[in-house]
Amino acid sequence: MNIVTLLPFIVLIGAMFLMTRSAKKKQQAAAQMRNEMQPGTGIRTIGGMYATVKEVHDDAVLLEVAPGVHAVYAKNSIGAVLADDEYNRIVHGTEDDLKEDTPVVPDDASSLTETDEPAAASDDSRIDLGKKDAAAEADDVEPKKTDGESDAK
Repeated sequence: MNIVTLLPFIVLIGAMFLMTRSAKKKQQAAAQMRNEMQPGTGIRTIGGMYATVKEVHDDAVLLEVAPGVHAVYAKNSIGAVLADDEYNRIVHGTEDDLKEDTPVVPDDASSLTETDEPAAASDDSRIDLGKKDAAAEADDVEPKKTDGESDAK
C-alpha cells in the first residue's frame, strides 16, 4: 500500500483520538467538581436552577432551593459549582463588585438603536387576528341537539 492511501485514515484516527481525549478530560473535571462540593456552596443545576448544597452523599445531593424547601438531586445533575460572590450576585441580586466606571449592559436592545429619539408610543388599538370574541361566538353557535330532538322543523 501507498502512504498517500493511508494518510486520510491516519488523520481520521488522530482526530478521533484528540476528540475523545478532550471529552474525557471534560468529564473528569466535571466529576472532580461534583466530588469537591461542600455544604453551603452555591450551585447551578443542568436545568438552570440555582440552589445551596445542604448535604452531599455518594450519588445524591440535598439542595435548598428556597428558604426551608429542600430537594434531593443526583450529583450528575449539578452543572456548575459557583463562587460565593457570583452566587449572591445571581440569586440575591447583590452587585457590590460592580464599579462606577464599569459599563452596565441593559437587558434589552435599546442601546443598539442608533437614534437618540425615545421609542414611539405604543398603539393601544386592537389588531384583528380573525378571531371572534367569546360573546360574539356564543351568539353564532347553535344549541346542541340531544338524541331525542330531530333535525326536521
